Amino acid sequence: LTVVLPSAINLSRCSGHFGVVRLCRERSTGNFYAAKFVKTRRCWGSRLGLQRAQVEREVAILRQLDHPNIMQLHDLFASRAEVVLVLELISGGELFDFIAEKEMLSEEEAIEFLGQILSGVEYLHARLIAHFDLKPENIMLQEKDVPKPRIKIIDFGLAQQLEDGITFKSLCGTPQYIGTGLAHPWGWGQDPQARREGGGRMVLPL
Repeated sequence: LTVVLPSAINLSRCSGHFGVVRLCRERSTGNFYAAKFVKTRRCWGSRLGLQRAQVEREVAILRQLDHPNIMQLHDLFASRAEVVLVLELISGGELFDFIAEKEMLSEEEAIEFLGQILSGVEYLHARLIAHFDLKPENIMLQEKDVPKPRIKIIDFGLAQQLEDGITFKSLCGTPQYIGTGLAHPWGWGQDPQARREGGGRMVLPL
């Protein structure tokens, strides 16, 4: 892979607390991808970087996924201090920004976008995978200047592979998009009303 300057194409999410995203090109094909460089902790007591197990969990989930509305993992490189996820290039920006620029969507456009989001979520849940951080900032467009933009669900850093019949107990996600009923010790999956509330907060911008 050849790393290209990020400014060569519009990548709206170029950095985070423990990593950076750069545009890269595969030498053998000339295809462009987004390379996500993630710093990992070198030792157990270190606070710099993500725990290796957390990155490995994200990679294990991404490797299972093959859906038109979900970001694809193309390749993976790893060293002791860093993991590089070579991801599908998604250059259309965030759905939230797209809506803000247009000021409002037609009913037809809103139905189309919502249908794509639900298709991706249904695919995940059928495989007992919970995203746990689904919000407008994690819903992007493959391309923006096309008649019918394609939705892409991204960022599986908090995603979990659930087990059938076992309640998952953990408080995670972005606070403003978590249903109030989920902030209780009985675990995820036991309060459908709370899940609907969190989902409602996410789709309100549509």
